[in-house]
Amino acid sequence: MLPLGDREVPRGAVDVLISAGEVTAVDEAGTLHEAEVVLDADGRWLGPALWDGHVHLTQWGLTTVRLDLAPARSVEDALGILADHLAAQAHSGMPRGSHRADGTERVVTGWGHRSVTWPRQPTVAELDRVAQGRPVVLISGDGHHGWLSSRALELLGQPPRDGIVDEAEWFALFARLGELPGATDDAEEGVRRVATAAAAMGIVGVVDLEFEGTLTDWPARVAAGVDQLRVRAGYYPEALDAALALGRWSGMPLDPERDPEGLVTLGPLKLISDGSLNTRTAYCCEPYADAAELDFPRGKQNYSPDEMRELLSRATQSGLECAVHAIGDAAVSDALDAFEATGARGSIEHAQLMRWDDVPRLARLGLRASVQPAHLLDDRDVTMQCWPDRADRCFPFRRMLDVGVRLVLGSDAPVSPLDPWLAMAAAVHRSADGREAWHGEQALTPQQAYAASTDGQGSVAVGSRGDLVLLDDDPFAAGSPAWQADRLRRMSVAATLLGGRVTHRAL
Repeated sequence: MLPLGDREVPRGAVDVLISAGEVTAVDEAGTLHEAEVVLDADGRWLGPALWDGHVHLTQWGLTTVRLDLAPARSVEDALGILADHLAAQAHSGMPRGSHRADGTERVVTGWGHRSVTWPRQPTVAELDRVAQGRPVVLISGDGHHGWLSSRALELLGQPPRDGIVDEAEWFALFARLGELPGATDDAEEGVRRVATAAAAMGIVGVVDLEFEGTLTDWPARVAAGVDQLRVRAGYYPEALDAALALGRWSGMPLDPERDPEGLVTLGPLKLISDGSLNTRTAYCCEPYADAAELDFPRGKQNYSPDEMRELLSRATQSGLECAVHAIGDAAVSDALDAFEATGARGSIEHAQLMRWDDVPRLARLGLRASVQPAHLLDDRDVTMQCWPDRADRCFPFRRMLDVGVRLVLGSDAPVSPLDPWLAMAAAVHRSADGREAWHGEQALTPQQAYAASTDGQGSVAVGSRGDLVLLDDDPFAAGSPAWQADRLRRMSVAATLLGGRVTHRAL
């Protein structure tokens, strides 16, 4: 058993009885006999199943068919990867090349480049030289900017431009990428694949903050058999009126007719209040260390404080929770001000850089900190370029926990892989490349990281959800943080149960 909180649970070998989706009995092994279906765990570790508190599941599914630009370390690298891909398509002669089977253009979409450390920034003209008239959309690994060819811009009705599209302007275009031919041809199959993969990692639930379609897409997916996950379906200000028209509040089932199990519930209103570190648009109290070349030395606000308060107030008055993306310390402060002024409930998403005074304020307001530990693996070196004078205040997980903030771990997939064990490992040992832990004073124990990954299910006890996971190894085994993190990254899941229903089995 894996007790994560203060509840008393039996130690050693136990039998667990699940009925109507809930744990109804826990006793010594061999004492419970009334179960209709028995799953023999053969002495494996049993604990609450896992959640990912922040995903973009359609985008994560699409990464399985998008061009991988993560290895690019320069403009030239990225263009070389694209050129090789286009050449391979031309050589194959298959419809998945520059045109679809019906003869129309097919957009080439890439994902994963992180240009902040590149010697220079990309231009449309050099992308056009490689694209040779094709529509090409290259999406940054943080999701906060796009590098589009002239043909892609034209198809989206955009005027010619010289460089990338970022932040609010980019998000408006991002929501329209489905208009490009072939952009989402494989989206639903991708979602099906990643839902199965998530269950195999012990995941039973996600907060899906996809940029559009969650309120309608998820009930349809469940009806079509994608039923491995509980989903809290988030939405953005553009869909707030539609969410309000549902007449539901956060946590209520979205569509009981198509989803009788109630897997899909109404999630939070999502606001992206500032940018990101990689795009150098996270909104900060002081200028970036390399701000000399930036048009916005302290980053960008996507909403003014007044706009944020108005949106949070509308949502709160109708019983809706709010999730506010805030990466820079000024953005976090503004978000906390808006929560405090409106009485809104919900979470700060990312909370990557915080003023120390805002950490206890986050706890006092009763807000969750929805954090993505694997981001620190990508952002460590970028931080030392952009924020070397404030690196000690980045990803302050232990400080948050110590003052009573409820931590919720997630991935922000596809920004980081949808892998709860990677997230836990990054939180436990803040390094993945042989270097010492980066500000190891902010690391969590394996127990703390696991507890922050279970949607508040602190143990397996009578009355807890029948969302359980069987593990082949002890995730809390004693050792150095580096050893524990390596063990977590290699964790093997023998079975996952959602409400007592097996969604993954490798016994």
